Amino acid sequence: MTDKGYMGKRLKAARKSKGFTGERLAESCYINATYLRQIEAGRKLPSLPVFITLCKALEVSPTFLLVDSIDKNELSGLGELAALWSTATPDQLELVTAMIRSVLEHLRKE
Repeated sequence: MTDKGYMGKRLKAARKSKGFTGERLAESCYINATYLRQIEAGRKLPSLPVFITLCKALEVSPTFLLVDSIDKNELSGLGELAALWSTATPDQLELVTAMIRSVLEHLRKE
């Protein structure tokens, strides 16, 4: 299976687990349903803005959709972060998210 195929398969699974039809998800993401079917079938890759919109609409992380497409060595740091994240309290998660957001905004300004 191609990298596009892995992502499309996970996208379709996430859509179905949320109870969305392809048409409903496409409409909520302002894309054509045919385009969504092509992404899910692994024939097309979404643009970055569409990818982000899909993640938000399905309430999944980009990592969830890409996990089968990324080399395991690239995920080693993410696994550690995921383990820490899963044990944090809601207040801690909010604080860490705000800190990361602040650092990224600062770095973008440089």
